[in-house]
Amino acid sequence: MNKTVTALLVKFIMTLVIAGIALVFIDNNAWTWALWVAIIGTAVNYLVGDLVVLPKYGNIVASIGDGVMAALVAYIIDLISPVFQTSFTALALLAVLVAVGEYFFHQYLLREEKVEP
Repeated sequence: MNKTVTALLVKFIMTLVIAGIALVFIDNNAWTWALWVAIIGTAVNYLVGDLVVLPKYGNIVASIGDGVMAALVAYIIDLISPVFQTSFTALALLAVLVAVGEYFFHQYLLREEKVEP
């Protein structure tokens, strides 16, 4: 399997687990909503964070940005859907855990030559 596809799958699974912790266990949302946050968050964080921000500004800035973007994705979904509810606590936990996870994920991306960026 292509290393970029493998990296994206790892990123998605990491985001799904973190969204499950923050949005399902803390805010009692359905796993379906965590799945949507993980799908959209993975896409946005890869396209913006990994391909644009990481090469220009480095790992720390990209990791913090990815955490903020993941929380923003969840918040926007909360605004759109009357069924999905988030709390500040869950959004903050989501942002922090994604930022920490992305920090280590970015180290892997920067080490591997056959993975974008």
